[in-house]
Amino acid sequence: MKKIFLITLFLLANNFLLAQELKTFQFYNKKGQSINYNSLLLELQNYDVILFGEHHDNSTNHWLQLQLTKSLSEAKANNLILGAEMFERDNQKVLTDYILHKIPEDVFKEKVRFWSNYKTDYKPIVDFAKENKLEFIATNIPRKYASQVSKNGLESLDTLSIEEKKWIVNLPFPIDYNSPGYPEMMRMMEDHMELKAKQFVDAQAIKDATMAESILKVLNKDKIFLHFNGDYHSKQYGGIYWYLKNKKPELKIAVIQIMESADPNLKLPKLTDEFSILTEFTLVLPKDTIKTY
Repeated sequence: MKKIFLITLFLLANNFLLAQELKTFQFYNKKGQSINYNSLLLELQNYDVILFGEHHDNSTNHWLQLQLTKSLSEAKANNLILGAEMFERDNQKVLTDYILHKIPEDVFKEKVRFWSNYKTDYKPIVDFAKENKLEFIATNIPRKYASQVSKNGLESLDTLSIEEKKWIVNLPFPIDYNSPGYPEMMRMMEDHMELKAKQFVDAQAIKDATMAESILKVLNKDKIFLHFNGDYHSKQYGGIYWYLKNKKPELKIAVIQIMESADPNLKLPKLTDEFSILTEFTLVLPKDTIKTY
């Protein structure tokens, strides 16, 4: 009886240890080696710009963005600038007024075009910026102009007023259709007319170029710019990264790209055509992480 009890105790203890090994996230460096959060934090302080990709609906992804914001703010004594795809340039004044306590939250909510998951995923970061008076940049092009490009082409922007053109990247701007991410998008649209596929990529490119320009306008050599964007806007050194480097090759930019895995130990998945390049850091998240929408 004692022997059976000991075996049962051993199995329970072993199962408990296995459960403890389950991971909620794992970072990897450019060499594919796993690194812990503290090592990541130390390394990131050596960069001018950090492009933190996200899967928009991944709750762990958003939690880590908040934690990194807090950690970098503390480590750099608030010498941190935040920016996000989720806020559009023409909402900058309202965003700044809210951060500086010039307007109440109800006015902020009334005037800004929020994403549907703002309350759960982005509000905590905005509120942290407000509490610590961190500069927060609305980097993205107003969606109506990106939609206009997708439907009617870049040429349709020629009809915009000078005032409207302030909210988009300075025209004309270069587009490398072979840069990471864009060929993949072209293939996604291969069942459509070639012109439509090109316009789809053009709409993506004008978002990337506008966000890059927004970052460059406020760069400060004594501060780190931490930017939040959909992973496809910067993974494998495409999108925003490409435009930043095209304008300022000397910039030190860290890309944190995102992969999801069903492996409970979150080992780095094998590279594929979609993920053929490891950036400075790759964040692997559980595929079954709770989704916020």
